[in-house]
Order: sequence, then C-alpha cells, then structure tokens
Amino acid sequence: MSRLIAPGVIEIDTLLGGWERVTAGYLIEGPAPVLVETGSQSSVPTLLAALDELGVAPNDLAGVAVTHIHLDHAGGVGDVARAFPRATVYVHERGARHLVDPGRLVDSASRVYGSLLDSLYGRLDPTPAERIHVLADGEELRVGPDRVLTAVDSPGHAKHHLALHDSLSGVLFAGDAVGVRLPDAGVLRPSTPPPDFDLDQALTSLHRFGERRPTGLALAHYGLVGNPADLLDEASGTLRRWAEVAEQAWKAGEDIAAALDTAFGAELAGVDPAHRDKLDTLNGVHSNAAGFRRWLDTRNRPPAAHQH
Repeated sequence: MSRLIAPGVIEIDTLLGGWERVTAGYLIEGPAPVLVETGSQSSVPTLLAALDELGVAPNDLAGVAVTHIHLDHAGGVGDVARAFPRATVYVHERGARHLVDPGRLVDSASRVYGSLLDSLYGRLDPTPAERIHVLADGEELRVGPDRVLTAVDSPGHAKHHLALHDSLSGVLFAGDAVGVRLPDAGVLRPSTPPPDFDLDQALTSLHRFGERRPTGLALAHYGLVGNPADLLDEASGTLRRWAEVAEQAWKAGEDIAAALDTAFGAELAGVDPAHRDKLDTLNGVHSNAAGFRRWLDTRNRPPAAHQH
C-alpha cells in the first residue's frame, strides 16, 4: 500500500481500522532515510510490512519523526523504535515526555475513545529517552547531502505539533495543522480537538506554511494535495467559519456540536455513508465542538482564574 508521490517521497497507507486512504505515513528516501508518522499502534504490522517491501532493513532507517503525539500519528512509535534499533525518534519538545512515559496520554485517550481505543487505535509503548531527539523550530534533519527536513513549529491543532518541509521535493508534511481531507469524502474540515486547540495559533501556523512556499502539502489524513496556496487559504477560511459558528452558539448557550452540524453537515450530503463514518470517527463534529468549547471557555476566563 505504498506509492511514490514526489522525488524520493513514498506515501504509505497505514490502514487505520483496515480503512484505505485515511492515515498516511511518509518515507523520505536518502542515505539516512526518515519515516514521517508511524500511525497508530494497530497499524504497525501494516507499516512494517510496507517498509520491508520497500527494502528498508532494520538497521537502515535513520529517523522516525512524528508531527504530534496523538495516537493516530504516534501510537506506533515504541514498536517502530524497537523494530529499527538505529533510528532516532524526532518529536516536538512538548510531546517528548509522553513518548517516554505514555501513561497520562493513554489514560486521556481512553476517556475520549472508550472501547475504540483498543479496537481501533491500540495504545502506545514507551520509547527509551536516549532514542528521542527534540526538534526545535527551524532545526534541520539531514536525510542526504542535498536533502534536509526543516521543522516548523505549528501549534493550534495541538501544542506539540510540528510540520516538516522537505528541501528536495518542496513537499511540506503538515500533520493535522491544515485539517482533514479524506480523498473519498473530498471535503476539507478543520481538526480542532481538545484540550489544546487555539484558533489564533492555528491560523498563524497556516500562514507560516504559506510563507515557506511549499510545492505540495502532504496531509496525514490524507495524501499529497497540490495547489498549496489555495488549500491554505481554504483551510484558513474554513477554520474561521467553524470558529464563528461555534462562538455564536457558545455565546447563546446553545449546543456547539449541533450548531456546527447544522452549518456544515450538508457538505457531506452527497458522500457515501461509509466514507462519512470514517470522517466522523477520525474527525467528528463532537470532538471539534469540544475543542472549540474549551478554547472559548479558556480565552474568556476572567484574569483572576489564572492566579495560583
């Protein structure tokens, strides 16, 4: 389930839940190859089989980078680090401790996902601290003599989010910062989950991506999208519209999820119900509404609440 999408960039379908074209990992080829995103723990067998088929031997992989530590992106890190003993694991500074000691992350995920955690995502095995390298904004990860991946700190979706910009192909690996656009549903939706979502940070991150003039945007959900400038404009506009609807409902004391569903549910009217289900599981209106609610509550808290 892998294909070349740009020079030296291979998209691997990690088949979350057995679903095609929902979760992607990307192998960046060179003397020191790097895998961007492992997918969930449940996807590890699929991922390892794909890397094996691509001829990546256990001692070949030099790096594993995750855009952030949500389980559909980084749940496989512990397993992949074991399978590739020479690979350095690259992560945002705010995510590193959770890879070393995943207890709290898994606990909070089990509250959010319930039984889906084990049936769909799996958990997260710890990674030894000495295997982890924290990526700073603007830091370069060398894949080959003429290829570096530059880290772009990009909070908004999560405070531990970073993108990676490939110097050779020009592709920017955007994680979830641009939103979710499943090829089978075709609609770009923002991804605004609790507890970290922040509208201003999310919009700033999109602007920073645009300033880098990427040739394409590789989304974790899902695949390479051309016309990056247009997509970033669309992502900003969509995010602002969702935020306006959420804020109106919040101010009126109404249900934010219901308001979002009323405003944007029709976009999916023509989409096959099976594809709609995938989108709902991965990026449902309820999760986005909870993120907006938390952001609005936090932003509008009186200053006294911040004193300890």
